[in-house]
Amino acid sequence: MTTTLGAFVLGTPDPPALADFYRALLGWQEVDRGPEWVRLRDPARERPGLSFQLETDHVPPEWPQRPGSQQMQAHLDILVDDLEAETGRACALGATVQEYQPEDDVRVLRDPHGHPFCLFLPGA
Repeated sequence: MTTTLGAFVLGTPDPPALADFYRALLGWQEVDRGPEWVRLRDPARERPGLSFQLETDHVPPEWPQRPGSQQMQAHLDILVDDLEAETGRACALGATVQEYQPEDDVRVLRDPHGHPFCLFLPGA
């Protein structure tokens, strides 16, 4: 038996809008689009992909986590070669930089729908 990660899925109140953000951020291609589901993939390979599903009651997690708050279940780590430039580009696309930053060579941001993600340098 062979197993392979097929996709990572983010819940969002607006799958097309969030997919547009990540498509621009990652330079990935759109494979499938509907009002409740969008799938992106790296142009160099079919899988794994990044998908977005409709969750009308989506509540963004707290970062850093606090007792009694919506906890982060997962986040994306995105490798970059220029941390400052890519942080600026992500913000221009609609991301926000979080106040708490745990390391100098990593930037914690939130996408336009509140999902935390990290930009990091090689070796971090």
